[in-house]
Amino acid sequence: MSERVNILIVDDKPGNILVLEGILETLECNIITASSGNIALGLMLEYDFALVLLDVQMPEMDGFETAMLMKGSERTKVLPIIFVTAISKEQWCIFKGYEVGAVDYLFKPIEPIVLKSKVKVFLELHDQKRLLKKQAELLEIKIKELLDLKHVNCYLENLSNLDGLTGIPNRRYFDQFFETSWKNSMREQQHLALVMVDIDYFKDYNDNYGHLKGDDCLILVAKTLLSSIKRPVDFVARYGGEEFMAVLPDTDKEGALLVAERMRKGIEQLALVHEYSEVAAWVTISIGVAEIIPRPSDLIQDFIKNVDQAMYQAKQDGRNRVIPCQSGI
Repeated sequence: MSERVNILIVDDKPGNILVLEGILETLECNIITASSGNIALGLMLEYDFALVLLDVQMPEMDGFETAMLMKGSERTKVLPIIFVTAISKEQWCIFKGYEVGAVDYLFKPIEPIVLKSKVKVFLELHDQKRLLKKQAELLEIKIKELLDLKHVNCYLENLSNLDGLTGIPNRRYFDQFFETSWKNSMREQQHLALVMVDIDYFKDYNDNYGHLKGDDCLILVAKTLLSSIKRPVDFVARYGGEEFMAVLPDTDKEGALLVAERMRKGIEQLALVHEYSEVAAWVTISIGVAEIIPRPSDLIQDFIKNVDQAMYQAKQDGRNRVIPCQSGI
């Protein structure tokens, strides 16, 4: 059942108010009355009204002045006003009423059928307006729910793409990113470089310092590798265990070797103590680098295999070094 709406009757004569109340008592509305313009304006701050039936001739503040003050208020400027008057139907009076914001005129003596018909129209309009407002509020809630859901989905998607320990992209995200980069490089016939990093003697580090220290080492290495890339298009991911991959789109062999060497030096400069390394007294990394301009006949798996072999060669050659891939796909 819809909530009853309020109608304000403003007239300085109690008899006139009683007549109007009697005519409107059968309508589904609450009738509130005021005996002056000042009282009416005060009531408008307390209640929401669907319609104001406003007498023109009142002492101190007439209906025209009351209407002008209503139209000057943000709260009541769109509130419909029907002037109820005993003044003659001279045009100047009617024009003035419409000028100050009236939507209609009723002339005394009041015709009950006419009054009820006009009031019903504004009650229906008010109900429609209220319904539209409620629908707009519900729509706003739905939009907010959808935006919140989208935010949650984005958050969950990011979580699924990030390594839980280091916070950088994981193997799944690497596979997606590298496949896209491969296709782009093939289409544009641009260089594409891949850098594979492995922490030297990490098992010995983990076994001797404990898994918590091992985790701290992985986090620090990941952050350092990430800070070694300078372009927004470059990408670093945890490939698995103590292995990391960097994808460098539109980068030739020389450029990739520079980035790889910056990574190696960055890890070395951390001076992270590793007493169980056979290379140095601190944590070091071995790096393989491969570069290609992909052709339709080339395979991603072969290219990754090549960079893996280059990294393995870096380990064979003594670790803590960068080795470029020597063979093509």
